[in-house]
Amino acid sequence: MMLASLVLSDARFPGGGHVHSGGLEEAAGRGLVTDVASLHAFLQGRLRTAGRVAACAAAAAADLAAGPAADLAAGSGAGWAELDAALDARTPSAAQREASRSQGRASLRAVRSAWPSAALDALVAVHRRPHQPLLVGVVVGAAGEPPTAAARCVGYLAVSGPASAAVRLLGLDPFAVNTAVVALGDELEAVAAEAAALAGGDPADLPAPGAPLLDLMAESHIHHHRERVRLFAS
Repeated sequence: MMLASLVLSDARFPGGGHVHSGGLEEAAGRGLVTDVASLHAFLQGRLRTAGRVAACAAAAAADLAAGPAADLAAGSGAGWAELDAALDARTPSAAQREASRSQGRASLRAVRSAWPSAALDALVAVHRRPHQPLLVGVVVGAAGEPPTAAARCVGYLAVSGPASAAVRLLGLDPFAVNTAVVALGDELEAVAAEAAALAGGDPADLPAPGAPLLDLMAESHIHHHRERVRLFAS
């Protein structure tokens, strides 16, 4: 039973995901997302870029966490430090890196309580505020689930968070928003399959699709968040 990935993808998981919109708040504020159709386009773009990067990192972490005990030590082979650096390098926006580490740090207490493991300790030894995709990957892999499950979980979170934020920010019909998320099912499965195929390889070979507009909006959101009250932290 793949309980770990189900729990981690649940909006009720106490990881602080409810305070992040994944750039949706900034996009809505600029009038780029106004209805369900534009929301679907936003979610699709996010899944193909930032979501794809995160899913591949999660799958790689799950593969490493499920490997031989000797590989769990930080710095051994394609280890945790390499994965952490690879995800940093593929996240050019400092605001997005901070959002990822903030969610990873917020999830750590709940994760350690439910799924303690040597792999989790090894990841945290590399960085005490691990990226959220790597944290999810470690938990899913150590729980015995395949890299595909980790990638699917993280890819889903990349679109479900902004979708939920859209309901709160724009007052969109929740049923229509849910339909827009479900419509991404085939693309989500394709991302998960690609991520699983790359897991276990050199972290340098992980894809790095760019999303300059998302990067710029993430930086702008942080600037505005400091000037005035915003509903979401990212």
